[in-house]
Amino acid sequence: MAKRFDLIVFDWDGTLLDSAAAIVAAIQAACRDLDLPEPPEPRARHVIGLGLGDALRHAVPELPESRYQEMVDRYRHHYLSRDHELQLFAGAAELVAELAAKGHALAVATGKSRVGLNRALASSGLGAYFSASRCADECFSKPHPQMLDELMDEFSIAPERTLMIGDTTHDLLMARNAGVSGVAVSYGAHPLSALDTLQPLACVPDVGELAQWLRMHA
Repeated sequence: MAKRFDLIVFDWDGTLLDSAAAIVAAIQAACRDLDLPEPPEPRARHVIGLGLGDALRHAVPELPESRYQEMVDRYRHHYLSRDHELQLFAGAAELVAELAAKGHALAVATGKSRVGLNRALASSGLGAYFSASRCADECFSKPHPQMLDELMDEFSIAPERTLMIGDTTHDLLMARNAGVSGVAVSYGAHPLSALDTLQPLACVPDVGELAQWLRMHA
């Protein structure tokens, strides 16, 4: 089958790495440290993938901007204390290797910081497969299209030859804003009902079905 997408861009947390629950727990623990109300799980999950400022404004609206750094420090303390326990979703490493072997250019567009993504790429062993990446501290936050726009420019690949894969509505809206097709995975941060409203090309329940869809359509 002829290749439909030359560039495939993955979100990281909740798409390749099973980290959504750890992110929620770290947000809630940081709030407890600062004597702030804990956001309920759905609210905390909603901000996964956003840039730091947007995430804090939504998850912890009571937090004054003067305390953002304090919140960030406590969040990082709790998240980094257990990030060594986090695992890639079953089949994710094999899928990435398969796509690279088939000649797709692979990239990451993530709400993580550059330091955080570099750490994750190294610890996961996937760094060698991704030719480029964009992070939330380098670009406008999702759903702004800057991350995808810059990646397409870097590879000189048109929007119609680019695919975004993610687990949140932020990913799908970023793809829409960049004129790029999107595929959603429903095993991450956002529920299937929210993802479906944005009409992705597909919404798959696990990495195995994602791999099958990509073999047939990508």
